Amino acid sequence: MVGVNEISVAQRLADRPGVQETIMAAARAARGLPGADSRAMSHSWLFTGPPGSGRSNAALAFAAALMCTNPDTNGPEAELGCGQCDACRSVLDTQSHTDLKFWAPQGLTIKVDEVRGVIKDAIALPTHAKFRVIIFDNADRMTPGASNALLKTVEEPSAQTVIIMCAPSADPQDFSQTLRSRCRHLYIPSPSVEYIVEQLVSEGASPADAHLAALTSLRHVGRARRLVTNPEAQKRRAMAINLAEDVFHGSQAFQSTQALIKLVNEEAKTDGAQREEKEISDLEVAYGAGGKGKGTGRENRDLKSAVKRLEEQHKLRQTRRQRDYLDLVLVDLAGIYRDALMRKVGAEVELTHPDFEGLADELANRVSEEGLLACQNAIRKCREQMNHNVTQQIAFDGLVGRLRLACKTR
Repeated sequence: MVGVNEISVAQRLADRPGVQETIMAAARAARGLPGADSRAMSHSWLFTGPPGSGRSNAALAFAAALMCTNPDTNGPEAELGCGQCDACRSVLDTQSHTDLKFWAPQGLTIKVDEVRGVIKDAIALPTHAKFRVIIFDNADRMTPGASNALLKTVEEPSAQTVIIMCAPSADPQDFSQTLRSRCRHLYIPSPSVEYIVEQLVSEGASPADAHLAALTSLRHVGRARRLVTNPEAQKRRAMAINLAEDVFHGSQAFQSTQALIKLVNEEAKTDGAQREEKEISDLEVAYGAGGKGKGTGRENRDLKSAVKRLEEQHKLRQTRRQRDYLDLVLVDLAGIYRDALMRKVGAEVELTHPDFEGLADELANRVSEEGLLACQNAIRKCREQMNHNVTQQIAFDGLVGRLRLACKTR
């Protein structure tokens, strides 16, 4: 019997047949299988799609199809990426395959020095598989200098290297147009609600919880999974949505944003604590912390410097998590105003937050269409301010003020 984590690449992509066809055709061409169209393969790719669409998962699926060692993958009807061989599992489950470099940035941006390290991996020969696959998750975080440093590698990759960059869109604001012109573009649409429900139920969630999570996460697989398993994420979502009610109660909304920001910052710190403590512990072991004797004074100074640099990286990661979680707060808040607007105009559509239907109806009754649209604009303004490093509390206080004006609470 095939386990939950042993499904094939074709099955993983079945919900999006266009993506499945493109990736499988490219993999067949790369492996030189009978009847394959050589034009289907490229060595430099840009995968785009909305948050949670599974861009990086599609990239990993492509890598597995290229690296699969199942002996039944050599014929004209072969299904590449069996999901069960050691190669597939080391790509899909643990990202530990020696010829796979899955690079997910932790900081706010991807800098030149970081890209240069990845370039060294890209030009190295594969050790076990036919190809070395380099995956850049969140490639939209590259600085202009980092994009330029990567340009030559993307333009002229090794015949045994495949580079896949994942970004929200091919828009100039998200991705270097110079890099874009050197890549084959593949759009990854969001999975269906039904697909997400099936995934979460197979992992132990109830059908009702899985369906709500799929809807309220806007079909974001990772966030939907977090919503059914993490009480802190559920609490944050409820507080964000209820902010639309707090706006009508004087200073309560300002107090609520303070509590939200505190919750988010604590969550961002807690989420990375275990991993960061292990990294520091591993670093201390590598430097032989606690040793005595000649030369240990210098080693201890080197260790302190190394720990300080690592802690600075941890602060950047935490800042990134804080910003990401606050952005999710704004996405959830926008969802309730969207639901209210749909009720206001009588649209027969599924609600983003069906468990807050009563609040959506109340907002529809109390706020005009123009006001609900102004609320969406207020949220968009806050998101822009956050991206321009306006302090969290100032950005959210400004949001509350604009929401109160839009809802005519004063």
